[in-house]
Amino acid sequence: MESKDDGTGARMENKEDGTTVRMENKDDGTRRIRRPGRKRLAITLSVFISFLIGLPIWLKSTEVYRTHLPYEAIDSLANNVKSKPLVLPCQFNVILLELKSETGNDGDHDAVKKYLEGLRSVVLEQLRSRINRNGIGSHGGCGNDYFVTVSLDSKDKCVEAGITNGSSNWSCGLGKYLSSVDISSDDDVVDELLNSYSGRVAGDLDGNGGVYSIVVTGDGHSRRTVIGKHRHAWIVGEYSESILVPLIGEIIVKYFMNGGILMRRHGTRSEKGDEKDMSMPLAADGSAILSFSLLNAEPADWIYQWDFEMFGKQFLSPLVEMLAPVASLSVESQVLYHTPKAAHSYWDEQLASYVFHVDDLPFFVNSNEWHLDTSVAAAGRSKILQFAIYIPSSLECPLRLKLPNGKLSATNGFTSPGWGGIIVLNPLSCVTSALSGKHQRHELSEEEFGPVMQVVVGQIRTLLGLPPTAPHDTKKHISSISASQTGFSEWELDALLRRRVVADVASCSLTLASLSRLVKSLPSMVIMDEIGDQVFQSLEAANLARKNSFTGMYHAAAESARKARAWAEEAFFQPSIMSLLYFPTEHHFAIYTPFFVPVLVHTFIAAAKEVTRYRREWKKFLKSNVHEQVS
Repeated sequence: MESKDDGTGARMENKEDGTTVRMENKDDGTRRIRRPGRKRLAITLSVFISFLIGLPIWLKSTEVYRTHLPYEAIDSLANNVKSKPLVLPCQFNVILLELKSETGNDGDHDAVKKYLEGLRSVVLEQLRSRINRNGIGSHGGCGNDYFVTVSLDSKDKCVEAGITNGSSNWSCGLGKYLSSVDISSDDDVVDELLNSYSGRVAGDLDGNGGVYSIVVTGDGHSRRTVIGKHRHAWIVGEYSESILVPLIGEIIVKYFMNGGILMRRHGTRSEKGDEKDMSMPLAADGSAILSFSLLNAEPADWIYQWDFEMFGKQFLSPLVEMLAPVASLSVESQVLYHTPKAAHSYWDEQLASYVFHVDDLPFFVNSNEWHLDTSVAAAGRSKILQFAIYIPSSLECPLRLKLPNGKLSATNGFTSPGWGGIIVLNPLSCVTSALSGKHQRHELSEEEFGPVMQVVVGQIRTLLGLPPTAPHDTKKHISSISASQTGFSEWELDALLRRRVVADVASCSLTLASLSRLVKSLPSMVIMDEIGDQVFQSLEAANLARKNSFTGMYHAAAESARKARAWAEEAFFQPSIMSLLYFPTEHHFAIYTPFFVPVLVHTFIAAAKEVTRYRREWKKFLKSNVHEQVS
């Protein structure tokens, strides 16, 4: 009987009858004569390795397109806005037509100049004191690097204090130029003469701005101060230096710097509060729609209509053109019927009118009946300012607004910040028209709409952050010349431009910084080339706005700041990224886990089992070889 090992540790024996019997060794499972095969191991590992190689390829294929954004430039702009706030330089020229001091007009040149230098130092100290007292933001965007010159410009002498780089900031001859006019009474004539003289001396300042003149003369029987509608003011009458210097400081800080409204701080004002104070009810691109609505509360009593196209050309076109550097305004109108107010009114015997109190103003607008938002052009993020002219019914006519002091409002209207304004226009004959029992149609005339438009201009001024009327102070004998056609003076527009430039650049910086943080927090967000181009254009415009502002180019700085904010808003609200703002990374796991986890788990388990089996069989083979060598 022959025996033969089968390679696994078992022994095969051939019996005499020709049959073969497999005889197991005593150490079965612990020996292996032949080397274990690697074919199964190679197949299993190749499948597993192919998954490992394919995983980064799959991740690369699922990457979203993200254009490069200038994160460093965005951070640099934010740091510059915070560390070095944007300002537009202002220059104030104080011109004395005569000198009431111990030196007098006949004093020598050096003595007069020394006196003017001292007066200039006192004026500068007065300005710093007022700005520090009123807090941050009271410089009106002029910054702390404003420039002041004090000059004596009499008929036969010209001395100036505050000359820089050896060049004069004022051309003498104003005293002779104004000698033919009564500066104490002819305000409109003086205002135009000062404007023409400044234009002749310094050229066209409309594109620059920020250069203001204060003329001081001792002529006149009474003390008075007049602020013109251009960039000039004049002080008439004899003043001591202790009274003149604070008066000059008030004209510069309150009016020329801040447009007649001086923001006083309560405690400590934060930078965010200052930006809020400077904000205007405009869209990101500086546009706004002035929507005028004529509301007929009860057409059964009377129906009012208007020729708004004619009114717009006569009253609104000069206003829109004047405000073009500050805001891009468009105008629309409509006439509505059956528009009762939501607030209740009551009859006041003493005032002989139906009155509604200021406490009822939040409930005056009837949102259910007043369909004001009908503009097709006001799509997206456009801003609409509503101006409603309300015609009351006969049951509440005349309708008056009662102030907290018990008196009636002179304008019979009110404003709602960020929304617009409302004016109550009572029919001329409330009782007789109602008793006639007929549908009386009435078209507003130019004489009737003129006073309404004056109120509207005051409401627009209030919405933009200016006093409703031309500022004046009777106690200090300060008055101002109103720009009758436009309603805005040039120095008021300068103040609005400075606020607008500062607010737009700050808003641009905050928007770009928010976009940068958003993009970094969402790695799976698609960033198209269009967004990158908008960000680069916004940064370029913001830097150009800062450059133009430091050089005093008011209109150029305002235009660049407007573009910077508009591009930043366009990039942030780009439609391609809006759908991914709320798409977290967990969603990727929820989508791909059901597909890949079962395959990967089974492949990993199979590879682990095959490697374990191969190692076990290899150990058997090694052990068997060692045993044979010992035997």
